[in-house]
Amino acid sequence: MGGRHIRFLVGAALVLVFSFLLISASANSNGTGESVYDVMESFKLPKGILPTNAKDYFLNDADGSFEVLLEVDGHGACSFGIEAGYQLRYQRRISGKISPGSLKKLKGVSVKILFVWLDISEVELRGGKGDDDGQLEFYVGPFSAAFPLSNFDVSPTCGCGLDCITSTMLAAE
Repeated sequence: MGGRHIRFLVGAALVLVFSFLLISASANSNGTGESVYDVMESFKLPKGILPTNAKDYFLNDADGSFEVLLEVDGHGACSFGIEAGYQLRYQRRISGKISPGSLKKLKGVSVKILFVWLDISEVELRGGKGDDDGQLEFYVGPFSAAFPLSNFDVSPTCGCGLDCITSTMLAAE
């Protein structure tokens, strides 16, 4: 069973990694002009942790608490399949505490392993020497899995994950 958990964490991490490069949304808060993706990078976290549909965010600079609001249709959640047959789900509201290289007390992001949805509770940047050398470690209950930062270059899209990116690339050829 432990191997399945690790594969699940790997799949979840891949989705988060792919989010990094395809972000084109401009989620602003309080007229600052900074997108939520800019804020993520200012905390040394890749943009690709979030799907492409973040529309607004709130950040308490004093204690690092944050809230990201996603634009979702219908069911109130953004979900899609990822590698190895797992499902990833982002709620309309994602919250937690952010600090350089870290998301803690994360709420609103879960992964489906077998028939059970499990919350991703924490994400930690594990350092490397260069910007692309590090890894992101994802925590789901007592389990964790680490993935290279380079995996988070593309953001998933609600409903189709990375499949719509692949379809777009194939159509362009």
